[in-house]
Amino acid sequence: MLRIIGIDPGSRLTGYGLIESDGIRSVYVAHGVLRLSGDDLPPRLGAIFAGISKLIDQHQPDVMAIEQVFVAKNPSSALKLGQARGAAICAAVNHGLAVAEYTPTRIKQAVVGTGRAEKAQIQHMVQMLLGLKEKPQADAADALAVALSHAHTNTTLLRQSSSGQRGLRR
Repeated sequence: MLRIIGIDPGSRLTGYGLIESDGIRSVYVAHGVLRLSGDDLPPRLGAIFAGISKLIDQHQPDVMAIEQVFVAKNPSSALKLGQARGAAICAAVNHGLAVAEYTPTRIKQAVVGTGRAEKAQIQHMVQMLLGLKEKPQADAADALAVALSHAHTNTTLLRQSSSGQRGLRR
């Protein structure tokens, strides 16, 4: 089984979710949110790096899947989001993990079936797909959705390569 850590990056809240997948079914491992306080961005980025590093050490994932930056209305917010992503990606690379990136639309499509899904729909589908007793917090649900998206994509790529077809490129 492939152990995947999914990350929903943010400069104030960074969601994480861990699953194991054999390509047919996915099993819940853990989820949560790194809550980052303070007004200065550099210490928050350091906390993201340290928090993700600790999660990797604790759960030993095989790969990290992370949400790509989307174009935001506020350029300052987009830059902070990009920096938060960078801190998480650096933690993964520092631990020797491969990193797969997915657009929000692709994640929603893989988990809900439509690229325009709302947060509540993502939470509901993640809860149902992983058999959780309660809906996870929105950022954690998004992170679990990223991990599920990678599990689905990875399965498709493996099937295509075993049947002699060329895989999708990211």
